[in-house]
Amino acid sequence: MARRTVGEQLGSVGELIADRRRAAELTLRQLADLTGISNPYLSQIERGLRRPSAEVLQQLSKALRVSAESLYVRAGILDPEDHPSGDVETALLADASITERHKQVLLDVYRSFVAEDAPTLAGGLTEDPTEADGPDPVGEPTPKEHRP
Repeated sequence: MARRTVGEQLGSVGELIADRRRAAELTLRQLADLTGISNPYLSQIERGLRRPSAEVLQQLSKALRVSAESLYVRAGILDPEDHPSGDVETALLADASITERHKQVLLDVYRSFVAEDAPTLAGGLTEDPTEADGPDPVGEPTPKEHRP
């Protein structure tokens, strides 16, 4: 994959922020009020003139309901190869054939799956340790079924 220049990364994160702001039907001033970030600074970020910090991107991600990780990847803070889920979210957000409402629902479902699978992927853990070995063999009563 070709590496983007810093200027391309800044423009890219600014474009994503501007697109998400417009999709949420927010003015620049409204987003500034929601995040506590100054209006001129937000404008400079959207136009690719300023590089936002991770903290600023975190505030923006909450207000715009987009993952902070996808903003970090776009801003060049995280390596996209180490965080492939950003590609999924970016592709979904860029798809013009899906309504904004449907995009948000799909993102929420996707993020819940990622969060649910994270412990399993990190250490091979299951949610219920009693189910780690699979179901009980057929014919043998489980503790709930066994009645003396």
